[in-house]
Amino acid sequence: MAIFRQYIAPLLVVLVFVFALVAVSARIFLPSDMAAPAPIEKIEVTSQPTPTDLPPAIPNLAS
Repeated sequence: MAIFRQYIAPLLVVLVFVFALVAVSARIFLPSDMAAPAPIEKIEVTSQPTPTDLPPAIPNLAS
C-alpha cells in the first residue's frame, strides 16, 4: 500500500495535470476558426401545442 501512496498515486495526479495542460494548450495550435467557441443558434418554436395535441391527463390517484 505504501508503494501506491508514494509512487503510483502522485504519478497519476501528475499525469492528469499534464494531460489537462496539453489539452488546454492545444488551442494555440488550432486554426483561428476552430479555436473560437462554437456558435449558438437561436432555437425558434414553430408552434405551441394546443390542448387537442396533448395526451389525456392521468387522474390524480393520491386522494
